[in-house]
Amino acid sequence: MSSTIDYYNKYAKEFSDSTRDVAFTDIQERFLSMLPPGADILDFGCGSGRDTKYFLERGFRVDAIDGSEELCRLASDYTGISVKHEYFEDLCEVEKYDGIWACSSILHLPKTTLMDVFCRMVRALKDHGVIYTSFKYGTFEGERNGRYFTDFTLDTFSEFIADKVDISIKEYWITGDVRPGRDEEQWLNMILKK
Repeated sequence: MSSTIDYYNKYAKEFSDSTRDVAFTDIQERFLSMLPPGADILDFGCGSGRDTKYFLERGFRVDAIDGSEELCRLASDYTGISVKHEYFEDLCEVEKYDGIWACSSILHLPKTTLMDVFCRMVRALKDHGVIYTSFKYGTFEGERNGRYFTDFTLDTFSEFIADKVDISIKEYWITGDVRPGRDEEQWLNMILKK
């Protein structure tokens, strides 16, 4: 995990610049449509702050965290809120959020850590709360281009959470990467419900 954090600290500006203006409205709105007006959202691994800013501008209450101190600094400047430097494994809120947005973030955890983090996320959700999350589509787990990745297919993810956490897959869809020049990469997008 530390090599992944090191990567994001080193390339924070480039990463932020390449993701901040990506058009993501369809998925953001799909998530927001499942929340009450003014809901409490946790942007869990907020990166550039793109989604935090979008949710704030639509009247939602947002807490944002990231494990990279550099990304926290950039996202705080961009969103106008204080982004908390925190690791996924440190989440300890109880029934605080209506929704957790984990866009291309928790995929950096090994499966052994990921299950604990999912339990923490579910604990942090209010009853009937929702999680949006995305993983690269596939079965790879390990280091790739300086960062750790856990990939999932729908079947492997369903198996991963079966009988272990109190959430179910409400919706799923597969998309191409929205960043220029990366459209051959596929992503598994899911909305999970407590």
